[in-house]
Amino acid sequence: MKQHKLMGALAVTGAFALALSGCAANTGNTGDGGDKGGDKAPETQAADYNPQPRENLKQGGKVNFPINEVPEQLNAFNGDASADTARIAAWYMPQIILMQPDGTLYKNDNYLDEWKDEVKDGKTVLTFTFTDKATWNDGTPMDWTAIDATWKANRSNDEGFNPNAIDGYKEIEKVEQGDTPKTAIVTFKSEFAWPQMPFNGGVIHPKLADPETFNKAMLNDPHAEWGAGPYTIDKFDANTDFVSFKPNDKWWGDKPMLDEVTFKGMDAQASINAFKNGEIDTVGVGTKDRLAQVADMKDITIHRAQQTANTILELDAEKPQFKDVEVRQAFFMAINIEQQKKIAWNGLDYSEDPAGSLTLFSFQPGYANSLEKAGWKYDVKAANKILDDAGWAKGSDGIREKDGVKLSAVYPIFSDDPTQAALAQSIQKSEKEIGIEVKIDVRPSNKFAEDYNGKNWDIAGLRFTSSDPFGAAWFFQLYGQDQGLNLSGVQNAETDQMIHDQVESISDPVKQTEAAMKLEAEIYKEWGLIPLYNGPSISAAKKGLANLTPEPYVGLDLFGVTPVENVGWEK
Repeated sequence: MKQHKLMGALAVTGAFALALSGCAANTGNTGDGGDKGGDKAPETQAADYNPQPRENLKQGGKVNFPINEVPEQLNAFNGDASADTARIAAWYMPQIILMQPDGTLYKNDNYLDEWKDEVKDGKTVLTFTFTDKATWNDGTPMDWTAIDATWKANRSNDEGFNPNAIDGYKEIEKVEQGDTPKTAIVTFKSEFAWPQMPFNGGVIHPKLADPETFNKAMLNDPHAEWGAGPYTIDKFDANTDFVSFKPNDKWWGDKPMLDEVTFKGMDAQASINAFKNGEIDTVGVGTKDRLAQVADMKDITIHRAQQTANTILELDAEKPQFKDVEVRQAFFMAINIEQQKKIAWNGLDYSEDPAGSLTLFSFQPGYANSLEKAGWKYDVKAANKILDDAGWAKGSDGIREKDGVKLSAVYPIFSDDPTQAALAQSIQKSEKEIGIEVKIDVRPSNKFAEDYNGKNWDIAGLRFTSSDPFGAAWFFQLYGQDQGLNLSGVQNAETDQMIHDQVESISDPVKQTEAAMKLEAEIYKEWGLIPLYNGPSISAAKKGLANLTPEPYVGLDLFGVTPVENVGWEK
């Protein structure tokens, strides 16, 4: 279900600021409605999600969440899935592996009796033993066939499947039944640097193990019978972007705390209005304007956490105007990243180290600023010279042209939020200084996945979000060909080979990470995409809502993935 990186729209509509990453300490705002200034600036915690044990919660109740959209593709393992797909899937698909906020993984005892890794004869071997009670909703026993199906659907781009990522899975040699069907033995081709990485996001039902079903069966159809867990689908309406969940009478573990959970697709202003009107119970308030709109509300809490996510800017190198690498380099050199951060975080009292990598975050060991090492700097004069030397001449309207191709590009934004508009207008103004015309096109948030996957854009601003701390483990998903995430089109067979030879062939995780950081800087020189910033996740929630954001890619609990049955209201 969940891979290391997953795309999300640049929006502020959900329970997270921009689609998506020790216990959390509370911000101190427990009811007065948020950050109102004062002598002390609000503190951004690593995680801030009101963690509570089940005994502190009351049984029953309902929680209503906003979401950017209910995506067409509801198979979260599919390459066309988005962060919203993963959020929905978390509520009715098996969470076989859980994660502490710091990224420490542990097995979910409801599903697994055993989960271990070892090295045998120079090869990494994983053992999964499912509990006797673990069963899919359609009555199929959850056993080694789930591990086998997940491997086969995610190991290659050449077998008809459209996987979200093949990292890790492609290094597996075989999956076999153990002593009983409940045990799966996974053998890698050699010693693997990240043994806890594959399958940490769950497994698929064996019926999804053929390409046609995997790619198409879950289009606008969640297939509740292929799920398993404390909740199951109650109502689903793709036309109105609505899905609700109810307790699953087939669940064998702790009773879910809530009677009903709903997700409703909403644009930015609609979501803030819905929260103020009591229609939803949490909302992203990651801009000065949105914080101000909830400042006078009573009985709410403002949560501020570090996101494990990158805001990125991406160009489609397959479009005529961006075919030349010189154009792409000049485009990015005209981007004032500091100005982008100033606009995005205006009034939030937030700062961070440069986000110069998509492999690691600045707070992780081994981080390096790959973007800086690639030679990027904000330099309008140098960008103009690059385009002059490449033969792109300015016309009477100030827009450059070469061989009949005009440097004009469409930049869609999938939000009606004023901060998103200001960010786009800043880019538009910056690019005009070097003779590139940027046409901003405001679109509904529920069109993001469709338009991004269909490459209905020339410039894309979006979020890549991380589900775990194993950065280098997912390097191919970020920079390999045909992975469905990075659609810049600059990837090639030579790059794929470099990733294999220089990164994936290293079995030591520390050394592999060092190699990945070095290669990342070289890959950036193709200028297909660049990281801009990470940013905070700031949300408003009704007072007493506990164990927020159990799903991946949300952001209040850092890397955390906690059992959905523990979300509820304090007594």
